[in-house]
Amino acid sequence: MKKILLFTYLIVFMGSCSNVPITGRKQLLLVSSTEMLSMSAQSYKQFIDSVPISKDITNTIYIKKVGAKISREVENFLRNNKMESEIANLAWEFNLVKDSRVNAFCMPGGKVIFFEGILPMTKNEVGMAVVMGHEIAHAIAKHSNERLSNQLVLQYGGALTDASLANQSEVTRVGLNTLYGIGAQVGVMLPYSRKHEYEADRLGLIFIAMAGYNPNEAIAFWERMAANGSNSAVEFMSTHPTDANRIAKIKQYIPEALTYYKK
Repeated sequence: MKKILLFTYLIVFMGSCSNVPITGRKQLLLVSSTEMLSMSAQSYKQFIDSVPISKDITNTIYIKKVGAKISREVENFLRNNKMESEIANLAWEFNLVKDSRVNAFCMPGGKVIFFEGILPMTKNEVGMAVVMGHEIAHAIAKHSNERLSNQLVLQYGGALTDASLANQSEVTRVGLNTLYGIGAQVGVMLPYSRKHEYEADRLGLIFIAMAGYNPNEAIAFWERMAANGSNSAVEFMSTHPTDANRIAKIKQYIPEALTYYKK
């Protein structure tokens, strides 16, 4: 066990320790920005090739407009806070695809996808901004890199656990490895995902406020999502916060966001 912990610590210290902008939270980044962007570009192309682009011209224009406004302000923020080097890792693209699922996502580097199914929830430009700010925040906070880095550490830990049990019975090995997997998933990966969601909510509110959108509108958006049944699962076993918890947190974040609000 000491060898396992020592090896895991070595992985952590050999990795890149970084801080998330604004929140200042420390994070582990084991994958280079170049590698992340390469993987992101490949995944983005595969997705775009598999799902038809929306023919809804009006909403496509709005999404591109909102994305351009928020991304411009984010770049200005990075530039004004001596983080110009991060701008080189951003290649913004904003698309609406023909898919009825209530969803949106942003890949590393700023590739944002809105699904048509989320439009009834956004309702208007400000609603789009709430979603856009949240997704862009994931990219700026490098949540994909951090999540992948944590998975790598867990994989190394799992492999070493198996090796350390080589002299044990098959039942013991399978049982302990199963417990390791469950403990790692529930104890580490899911909480990290919820942590990322809350952090993206906080940063997203700030980013939309910078772009001139009222962060108070986020409450109405998430109330619509809650009414639609977006996430009523028990939070302990969910990768996302429950709607009630998320709305409560957003209300706490709004005063900070308002300090960045450009009317």
